[in-house]
Amino acid sequence: MLSDIEIAQAAEMLPITEIAGQLGIPQEKLEPYGRYKAKLSEELFADTVCQPDGKLILVTAINPTPAGEGKTTVSVGLGQAMAKIGKKAVLALREPSLGPVFGIKGGAAGGGYSQVVPMEDINLHFTGDIHAITAANNLLCALLDNHIQQGNELKIDTRRILFKRCMDMNDRALRNIVIGMGGKVNGVPREDSFQITVASEVMAILCLASDLDDLKKRLGNILIAWSLDNQPVYARDLHAEGAMTALLKDALKPNLVQTLEHTPVLIHGGPFANIAHGCNSVRATKLALKLGDYCITEAGFGSDLGAEKFFDIKCRYAGLKPSCVVLVATVRALKYNGGVPKTELSSPDLDALKKGIVNLGVHIENMQKYHMPVVVAINRFYTDTDEELHFIADYCKQYGVETSMCEIFAKGGEGGTDLAEKVCRIADTQESQFQVLYDTEASLAEKIEKIAKEIYRADGVDFQNKALKSLKEIESLGFGNLPVCIAKTQYSLSDNPAMLGKPENFRITVSDMRVSAGAGFVVVLTGDIMTMPGLPKAPAALRIDCDNQGNISGLF
Repeated sequence: MLSDIEIAQAAEMLPITEIAGQLGIPQEKLEPYGRYKAKLSEELFADTVCQPDGKLILVTAINPTPAGEGKTTVSVGLGQAMAKIGKKAVLALREPSLGPVFGIKGGAAGGGYSQVVPMEDINLHFTGDIHAITAANNLLCALLDNHIQQGNELKIDTRRILFKRCMDMNDRALRNIVIGMGGKVNGVPREDSFQITVASEVMAILCLASDLDDLKKRLGNILIAWSLDNQPVYARDLHAEGAMTALLKDALKPNLVQTLEHTPVLIHGGPFANIAHGCNSVRATKLALKLGDYCITEAGFGSDLGAEKFFDIKCRYAGLKPSCVVLVATVRALKYNGGVPKTELSSPDLDALKKGIVNLGVHIENMQKYHMPVVVAINRFYTDTDEELHFIADYCKQYGVETSMCEIFAKGGEGGTDLAEKVCRIADTQESQFQVLYDTEASLAEKIEKIAKEIYRADGVDFQNKALKSLKEIESLGFGNLPVCIAKTQYSLSDNPAMLGKPENFRITVSDMRVSAGAGFVVVLTGDIMTMPGLPKAPAALRIDCDNQGNISGLF
């Protein structure tokens, strides 16, 4: 059996000009990065503004497990399958972060015969967007510390600096550091910390900005610190937004690549689904809607995190109205939710499946609360039994939801034509009834309670003293009417990763809150959420190599 990277390396890619040609994009609107990837010019947005929008399809999933659900693989396979049935679809996906690539997850561009290529480029440096975000983020940090060093005219309180440095790599040693050591010429000593780039507010801003002017305004609105006389200090007070925008002007342009079957893909932006909204950029999604009859996009982690943020933050701000939700599940993951260890998931166990399938039920109900029609995509593994698969299909019928057995990993688009036909039928025949979950005019506490009770099924929310103080500060600044972005473990509907399936009799504990004023949401921290991951004992990096001819191996 070939590995993902071996399949990708054996693929015959078309020149990116041919992929653009499928979408009616002339060469002069492309900015090539080699033969197989390109950025799309600003002029293309103006050229397509009057074109009608296609149908927006969201791919989400049950709570992720170590067994893997294959959400991106299903997204890619669905795009390929739509081409197989004669539909014009454009994928709009996120860029992989180097942290997960070299940490636990490895490559993140789909799998098997449903991948986006050039896979190695996409997983490593791609077109440099994430590096540009890192540079812009750290420029703001450098300007802030230089301002303090050069007299501190704004009277910034070094004990209340909110904005963190970043890098796109897992490095737990940088979670808490001291900077400015070594004497007066080396800066003012203070505590600082790093977060991974995809958790940066700058990343979230890039993915929500509508154009360069909006990007610059949002960057200027970043709340970076408090002054000694208790006044907020924003990036615009340091006049940082202009230089930051200069670093990001090319990164704001979506990237065009292709699947193994030469269907077009826009890959742009990659915010974490915990600390940020976990979706690709608004610009890429809106452009894909103009270029195709269907835009297929995904949101990070399960529907309780990624899809909720996609609906309540991204769709709210961008005015998007999705037509259908594809909810990815696997027999293996549902058995894991039923208590089966990862090492035993290949063995038939209908009792465990019956116990764990309640997790799928909650996610179906979640999507229906947004008035969204759902198709459950069962990402089929060779170890799945007919009895197990039929049980899932029968279970979904009680929710009025269709299922589709997908074999897109092994068969590419051909293995997803049934899913494509069901999704297209819904999108083409049902008018979108999409509604957000809450009104932003509700208080922050009310919005958090709404999500906790409606989406997580919690009994309520407990605010620790630090969170209550932050809430009061945020509302005093006039940000109480922003959407909320709840940072919670992805492994459970609760804030305890050990509570699998459908947890009951639990409450959500909010430890702190902070405003991402530039991005336009309030981050709500629960449980043990970290914005700088660490590497595992045996990171994926140990399996990755490059020979003398430049051939990469181990990047699955």
